[in-house]
Amino acid sequence: MNIRAKHFDYWISLEEGGALSADGHPLELEDDVTAEHLLLAGLARCSISSLAYFARQKGFDVHASAHASGTVTRREEDDRYGFVNIECKMDVRLEEELSDDELRSLVESAEWGCFVGASLKPAPRYRWRVNGRDL
Repeated sequence: MNIRAKHFDYWISLEEGGALSADGHPLELEDDVTAEHLLLAGLARCSISSLAYFARQKGFDVHASAHASGTVTRREEDDRYGFVNIECKMDVRLEEELSDDELRSLVESAEWGCFVGASLKPAPRYRWRVNGRDL
């Protein structure tokens, strides 16, 4: 039996004057928001979405915020400018009390499930704070 993977398509339009729309909906961004900011925002949002997805599978809700940062410079391996360091700090509040093993499994699943993070090289380094406790 051949199982087909889910398929998701996304598109944006960037006009000559800088107007941006996503899937046909205009996005209002300040002029100082760069492509690098948008990449980091995508990582943060995808990481939170992934965490929420895996938490819902276990039957509970999460509340989370994220802070993503990165460094761009010339890379040694190909002499091109690109991200050389990406970090995503997650601050999570869980309504449920989880064992250390359950919590570790949840955050590993969230990191694995974030397709934006999985698409980046270098891979992001995650730092997790859950219910006020650093993991």
